[in-house]
Amino acid sequence: MKNNLKFALTAISLAFGTLYSYAQQVDSSAFYKIQEIQQHAKSQFAPDKRTKILALKNADAKQNIYLIETTEASAKNYITAALQAANIPAQVSIQLLPDASVGAKTVGVVTLSVANLRTQPEHSAEMATQVILGTTVDILQRENGFFRVRTPEGYISWVNTHSITAMTAAELTAWKAAPKVMYTQAYGNSFSENSTKSQSVSDLVYGNLLLLKGTKGAFYEVQYPDQRIAFIPKKEAQPFDTWIASRQLTAEGILSAAKTMMGLPYLWGGTSVKGVDCSGFTKTSFFMNGIIIPRDASQQVLQGDQIDILDSEGNFDAEKALKNLKPADLLFFAAGKSKSKNARVTHVALYLGEGQFIHSAGSVRVNSMLKEAKNYDDFQTRTVVAARRYIGAHDSQIQPVKENSYYANNN
Repeated sequence: MKNNLKFALTAISLAFGTLYSYAQQVDSSAFYKIQEIQQHAKSQFAPDKRTKILALKNADAKQNIYLIETTEASAKNYITAALQAANIPAQVSIQLLPDASVGAKTVGVVTLSVANLRTQPEHSAEMATQVILGTTVDILQRENGFFRVRTPEGYISWVNTHSITAMTAAELTAWKAAPKVMYTQAYGNSFSENSTKSQSVSDLVYGNLLLLKGTKGAFYEVQYPDQRIAFIPKKEAQPFDTWIASRQLTAEGILSAAKTMMGLPYLWGGTSVKGVDCSGFTKTSFFMNGIIIPRDASQQVLQGDQIDILDSEGNFDAEKALKNLKPADLLFFAAGKSKSKNARVTHVALYLGEGQFIHSAGSVRVNSMLKEAKNYDDFQTRTVVAARRYIGAHDSQIQPVKENSYYANNN
């Protein structure tokens, strides 16, 4: 991961160096004015590149030709007006995503049990997150055998085209309106016939959604987004509307889901029962209870109701934390004991009660914030900087699956 990050930073540095080099060969005033307008628009309309795009994709300062790409129509309008007002002598194109590379198929559905999304359109790129079978995504671009997609929680990254069935809006409407079943076991398989002795069609994990074709004995007959037909044991799945109706956001439900992942290996970018990173673990725990929350810890810390666990100087106060925290509250950490309370959040955990918390660190495990506890060791390597309560919070970023537009009509 660190090597990939260093490589990415080096590539960015070289790319910027190339742009700078072009600018130096000619009158660079146009280049810097365009860059200034783009950066100002980015800070206003797309401050988090994980969920919104506004980038100077191509810049040929020698020819005075530039390309800016963005997902935000409001940003395009702003930049257009700013360029006109500045009267910059350059050819600037502003490409609104999705672009022409995807044609009319600007949406899609995941076809693998777990699809890996990456930071760049390359198999060697760092994994950013995961999406699971049956999940609807927006398709923004196609490049080098990859789709750039946006997930239900708004996360933007790249996925191999073979992982997604691209659809038109009409095709997606038909898919979403059809009855579904959700796979509710941790792991399993679908089969070519209504027998577990028949050929496996694919593996399955908790949360996978498939179109319901009918029933055959003790099996559901299902259809994948790419039209494959398979059979799933009824005891391992539920009609989606039945699953939705059974979801209630309670501390017991969140922690019960979290404990089903005990011992699961830590996986950078993981958000499934095949492996989870720290925020993927909390995200999956809430998803199992029918709730969609932001993807990363640094995003999750901005939502919900704030819980007072710090002293007057901003340091963690164990006594106050034991008094104010409730089970299923989220604890947020910064790396290193020397970090300030305003340091970037790098880790998240779910509070269990009595000073204990469950989190993904090496594996999904339980640790304690109490010094006398045997499992205190991991706590002392981090700094607690915040706590948030999602249960009972009125927050649009803590959204029931049934209200999320990517899942609506999946009945």
